[in-house]
Amino acid sequence: MTAICVLDGFTLNPGDLDWSPLADIGPFDVHDRTPKELILSRAAGARFLLTNKTVLDAATLEAMPSLEYIGVLATGTNVVDVAAAKRLGIAVTNVPGYGPDAVAQMGFAHVLHHMSRVSAHHDAVTQGQWSGQADFCFTLGQLESLSGKTLGLVGFGDIARQMARIGMAFGMKLLVHSRSKPTDLPEGAKFVALDTLFAESDVLSLHCPLTDDTRDMVNRESLALMKQGALLINTARGGLVDEVALADALNAGRVRAGVDVLSTEPPAPNNPLLHAANISITPHNAWATVKARQKLLDIAVENLRAFSRGESVNRVD
Repeated sequence: MTAICVLDGFTLNPGDLDWSPLADIGPFDVHDRTPKELILSRAAGARFLLTNKTVLDAATLEAMPSLEYIGVLATGTNVVDVAAAKRLGIAVTNVPGYGPDAVAQMGFAHVLHHMSRVSAHHDAVTQGQWSGQADFCFTLGQLESLSGKTLGLVGFGDIARQMARIGMAFGMKLLVHSRSKPTDLPEGAKFVALDTLFAESDVLSLHCPLTDDTRDMVNRESLALMKQGALLINTARGGLVDEVALADALNAGRVRAGVDVLSTEPPAPNNPLLHAANISITPHNAWATVKARQKLLDIAVENLRAFSRGESVNRVD
């Protein structure tokens, strides 16, 4: 009987990592993806489940009497009915802090995409536009320096702190807004109201959870506060943004955006951001460097090892 069932391991490990450390804990099966209708048959008799985005609702959990443990292969645990798991005596863990440097790196990749326009100039060069110039260089439009610009951060967790370090290394000024005022703001950084952050940031980056209070926090009203040409970065959650309102602001040339997340993933073909102007989009892969994925897997395995020893590590139930 399989002790450990990985329901959807492909995004964590598309083939370049090693699942074998799980064998020290018990027999295991790994499935790339598991649709809802196959969860119970694949997990039949398993004591331990690992899931990334496969949803485990109350009815599913109630149908698995052998289940003792769910390890979420991510930081967010919204794919599990944690309250039902607690009622049923099923432990739930997550994997915090595995890749803030990776996500911040992607955040600034979007920033530099808009400020330095590397891809646009590369395309122009390979299409022969440089070869036909009279001068030794050419530009397709204004290039921008980050030094002296203001970076605004909504939230100040691990990823936002890494964004702050990178931004300050570029010589940027720093504004921060979060639910409570951090006690460890970098020297020179200012804690401000949210409206002030929207109004004064040249680059505004979202790093807060998606809750009822934060859903659609980027909306027509908050976008209207932003500077002409300001850049919105979202590596957090797509639901933080009213995508129709943002698309309208982008197409009007009011703001720019770089996003790694959308409200629905994969997006519907008619998502208004897919065909908007002044935006760069990556497919929710900011977290997915080899280093970050390996750390995630290592922590997930150690979470399960700890549980099997009777210890509580990264429990969220």
